[in-house]
Amino acid sequence: MVELDDVFGDIFADIEAVVLFGPSGSYYERLQEIEDLDVVVVGTENAVGAETFVELPIEFQNVAERIRFGLEGALEQGVIDDGDDLACATSVFGDSIDTVSRVRADGDSETGIYNLFAKSRADPDVIKSVLELAIELGKKGQKGKPVGALFVVGDAGKVMNKSRPLSYNPFEKSHVHVGDPIVNVMLKEFSRLDGAFVISDSGKLVSAYRYLEPSAEGVDIPKGLGARHMAGGAITRDTNAISIVLSESDGMVRAFKAGEIILEVDPEEY
Repeated sequence: MVELDDVFGDIFADIEAVVLFGPSGSYYERLQEIEDLDVVVVGTENAVGAETFVELPIEFQNVAERIRFGLEGALEQGVIDDGDDLACATSVFGDSIDTVSRVRADGDSETGIYNLFAKSRADPDVIKSVLELAIELGKKGQKGKPVGALFVVGDAGKVMNKSRPLSYNPFEKSHVHVGDPIVNVMLKEFSRLDGAFVISDSGKLVSAYRYLEPSAEGVDIPKGLGARHMAGGAITRDTNAISIVLSESDGMVRAFKAGEIILEVDPEEY
């Protein structure tokens, strides 16, 4: 008689580790009791007190993205190795773990999401808010029309020194921060105008309508991307900021760090 293990046993055969995405305490403890099994917990917080934990800065709703980005962080931290076969357990239909996938860690498919959040000067929650704002703009546009935008996050003092105003700064005497729903509405309205938004490490809106003036020499961007992307890349090479650019032409959201594109997101697939 055929048993379930005969059909699904290959999922767990010769795996190097089990990767748990947001598990309950009891689930984690039961796996800990299995000898010679490495257990890696991935989540927005280490609620189970796991010895090996990878922080996921965004709670990805798409399961494939959740697993891919979680494994990228695990590779970056060195808790798994390129080529490892892993059993990834996560929730799909409810709050508890209900799905297990066999995945091979692939160091060649790095997206940059872990590097963007874990090794940036700005607060991860600030980066998350700006990234999600750019993605939302990419989905909805401005009054139904595609829109481009440039957000420079972190190291605001140096960024201001390497830029000049194009118009009156509506945030000059304000103390508003990204993430506030009202502020996000304001940013969406201002995004249709020229210039970059400058945002501090803590999320304070420092300025809008900034013309970035870093040297573009040595900055290499793919063909078809214009001045907005060139400026966004160049300012991150000359400062410790990151930039998040929404392309008006192709609708993609791209993040730059140290002068290079480290992340590309299609808002329609996010």
